[in-house]
Amino acid sequence: MKSDLVIVYHRQPYEEVMTETGIEYRENSSPNGIVPTLKGFLGSAKRGAWVAWKEAEDTSTPDFDPVIEISDSYGTYDVSRLPLTAEQVKSFYHVTSKVAFWPILHGFKERYNYDPVDWPAFRTVNWAFAEAAAEQATDDAVIWIHDYNLWLVPGYLRQLKPHATICFFHHTPFPGPDMFNVLPWRGEIIDSLLACDSVGFHIPRYAQNFAAVVRSLTGAQLVEECDTPSSLAAAGGALNDRRMPLALRHYGNTVSIHTRPVGVNFELLEHLSRAPDVLKRCDDIRADLGDCKLILSVSRTDYTKGNIEQLEAFARLLERRRDLHGKVRLMLVSVGANRNMTAYAEVQERIESLTGRINGTYGSLEWQPVALISQAIPLAQLVAYYRAADIASITPLADGLNLVASEFCAAQDLQRPGVLILSEFAGCAVLLDGAIPVNPFSNASMDAALDQALAMEKVEASSRMTALRRCASTWDIAAWTSAELAHFSSLRALRNTAEDTPAPRPAA
Repeated sequence: MKSDLVIVYHRQPYEEVMTETGIEYRENSSPNGIVPTLKGFLGSAKRGAWVAWKEAEDTSTPDFDPVIEISDSYGTYDVSRLPLTAEQVKSFYHVTSKVAFWPILHGFKERYNYDPVDWPAFRTVNWAFAEAAAEQATDDAVIWIHDYNLWLVPGYLRQLKPHATICFFHHTPFPGPDMFNVLPWRGEIIDSLLACDSVGFHIPRYAQNFAAVVRSLTGAQLVEECDTPSSLAAAGGALNDRRMPLALRHYGNTVSIHTRPVGVNFELLEHLSRAPDVLKRCDDIRADLGDCKLILSVSRTDYTKGNIEQLEAFARLLERRRDLHGKVRLMLVSVGANRNMTAYAEVQERIESLTGRINGTYGSLEWQPVALISQAIPLAQLVAYYRAADIASITPLADGLNLVASEFCAAQDLQRPGVLILSEFAGCAVLLDGAIPVNPFSNASMDAALDQALAMEKVEASSRMTALRRCASTWDIAAWTSAELAHFSSLRALRNTAEDTPAPRPAA
């Protein structure tokens, strides 16, 4: 049965677990993150489908069913597992996406490497994704493609499903022309995105950058824009943009530029933070800390996340503030990703080295300044740490959005509020009002932010956290889902109207 909503994302929408009785498909343990967020849309469709990849030794005869039906709390939907060889996965994802695209998207031009990219292989994988999506979709379906490693899918899909409503959403930053145009395949990528009905972004700055890139490469015109809503423009933020593009026109085709930040499941996190076992765990953490204040930082191991800068700032704090020895601890949760990639292995080694140096230099038998956690923490335990922490320090050098900051706010108790230090270069900084803004490229800024957070009185902390929680609950997952579904309906109506309208006759 064909689907009227097809979501295309490289990851499968469940955790595949081998048990004694065979493979089980379990729902994701966390309610946040892109996979469970997108699964929430499947229940809104008459029939939904998801297209992802799954590694296979032989793609012509994989040892798994290419299409399976899943029934879980989100509904019943099909999952199309595109078989890719290990070499295809490495080329398309670990090399092209992570070695070439990722550093450019995040502004790290010095880390960009063109040489190992096999562009024909990237095209082949994207074409396979497009074919799999087209196979699942009705002729007038909404086909929703996610993230930069599938940039070429929209152009291929427009050939295969000319009447479909094709949408694309970026979950990373999108750079301006000076950075994006480093990519030698820039024209092919933008031509593909211009085949969409809509291209989506988290914040206005990324949307403006996209419009600027398109105009730098094509004859497209910006035909509609508006003032950025005040709720998406925190005063003075580095990523602020006071104007928001809404539509581009290229060769008679209008492409919507859609800006809407995804959110967390605020209600669920708030409820979880008050659960008896979480409160008990929070009390245990506080008892273990004693008089120490806890600074918490949670992210992946990546050169964009600022983990090294975080540790260096903490080391400077201990060097200049002897009065804080034995009185403050940093818990750095840096979850490894892409362990086989040299760039990430180097970051992990640097993090471990700095942690060892700080603990060796300043620690004692009674006090270990830094606790480094390199494994993912179960959600309930993480929420307990959010609630127990005095400070959350979220300081990426570049981040498309960052949901950790909102998770921290959702878990807070206003009777004992924590303080949020937030990088100006995290996308969520433009919508979370009340954080201490910090420039992670500046030692002085990082140092001042820590001092301010540690000295903050309860009245100010409570006022700031009240504002932060209001923002995080406004831009939550329910609001994003509602806005995206309304956007799809509007796009489908526009496409149907355009297809029912006769083409103008040429002049005599």
